[in-house]
Amino acid sequence: MTKYAPNKLPTTVKKRYFELLREGHKGAAAARVVGVSTSCGSLWFIDAGSMIVPDHGPISPRFLTQDDRIAIADGLQTQQSAKEIAASVGTSFQTVYREIKRNSKPDGRYNPWWAHNQALLRRQRPKEEKIRAGAELRTLIREKLTEKWSPPQIARFLARAHAGDPAMRACSETIYRALFAGLLGRKPGKLRTGRTRRKKQRRGVPSPNKIKNMTLIHQRPAEVNDRKIPGHWEGDLIIGRGQGSAIGTLVERTTRYVQLIHLPHGWKAPQVRNAIAAQTAHLPSQIRKTLTWDQGRELTLHQDIETLTGFRIYFCDPHSPWQRGTNENTNGLLRQYFPKGTDLSVHTARDLRDVARELNRRPRLVLGDKTPAEAMKEWLTQPLTC
Repeated sequence: MTKYAPNKLPTTVKKRYFELLREGHKGAAAARVVGVSTSCGSLWFIDAGSMIVPDHGPISPRFLTQDDRIAIADGLQTQQSAKEIAASVGTSFQTVYREIKRNSKPDGRYNPWWAHNQALLRRQRPKEEKIRAGAELRTLIREKLTEKWSPPQIARFLARAHAGDPAMRACSETIYRALFAGLLGRKPGKLRTGRTRRKKQRRGVPSPNKIKNMTLIHQRPAEVNDRKIPGHWEGDLIIGRGQGSAIGTLVERTTRYVQLIHLPHGWKAPQVRNAIAAQTAHLPSQIRKTLTWDQGRELTLHQDIETLTGFRIYFCDPHSPWQRGTNENTNGLLRQYFPKGTDLSVHTARDLRDVARELNRRPRLVLGDKTPAEAMKEWLTQPLTC
């Protein structure tokens, strides 16, 4: 007869078992619900440390959850690296390394329920902040901050000067947390950087602001650079007062023909997608070839835009406005009509059409004193409304 192996059951079964225990179910009842024997559930319970600590949820997104620890255990089971596990959990690989080292069992195995219990036990410890409790330590740290020392410099000084006195030592993180909590007096001016709040730390974590599946400008066809054939556009947004309003700008590289995109409902990705699709639908398909944009979040749905419009979208490198210089120049001309620091939401779609028409009827030296409208008409079998 095959020996029964309780730890070979799916992780989801164990997860549900421990959820029921935390909800107050008896072990036998929880085992019946998940479909295992009472003895099997007991083995799980013993392996988790023979305790269930109440879990009120993480007090900060910085802390790992029970699900995160289960994902770490699954990754270790399949022999994934710490970086691969971190990517699946959505945290840094340093956090995964620390978690495995800190919360593994004495025999070296990583049990996610044991690990979570240990983390919850440490979280519950009643302990006053070290700097709040120590007046002498607090005074010394204040003096060093006044002398423009950074928290890491202060922490190293305390470790050297008070090596034998743990009460007079504090790590840089403790100093930062006390500073931002107001335990060291008024916040402004305490850090030499002038910061009064913590900056988000995302070491080792892919930025959530990066647009997925981008095609960079270096993969753009060479004919775009030649400016001999129209159909290749550059786009951007001009932003109004307080970043509360915006107008989309499109300019064709060869003819300098301008299209303005009305964005009355905001300029997040769905609104920009819908507006570009609707307001370029009248353009003949032969002049809807490529569109070059910066890496703004408003074009997160670029694949939808490509499907709806026929444009092939390319993204500039970060902080490289010269890679769409025609659009930058056009935006400068448009500021004559839409000055910086003004509310752009007051302009109607008709206002934008009037401004675009005026620009497209203005002769340009680069076109041999032809207007963008005239230059565009030369390439089309059907005239554009200008």
